[in-house]
Amino acid sequence: MAEPIPAQKSPYGIDVVAGQEYWWCACGRSKSQPFCDGSHRGTGLAPQGWTAAKTEKVWFCGCKSSASKPLCDGSHNRLR
Repeated sequence: MAEPIPAQKSPYGIDVVAGQEYWWCACGRSKSQPFCDGSHRGTGLAPQGWTAAKTEKVWFCGCKSSASKPLCDGSHNRLR
């Protein structure tokens, strides 16, 4: 299994809609960050589904190191 590639060292602020499902890129290879475009195929990694509880802005992890995936927990602050 491949390791995820940090897409960026900061989160992606996304306006989400209540009840809508989002597929977060867990591999870091997607050209549609922070969402999956299928680039993970063959890596052993898979996107993570997430459904918005309410309409608001949320911060999706960009570094792929968050313990709260798919949302940011500040892990990017500890990356070199």
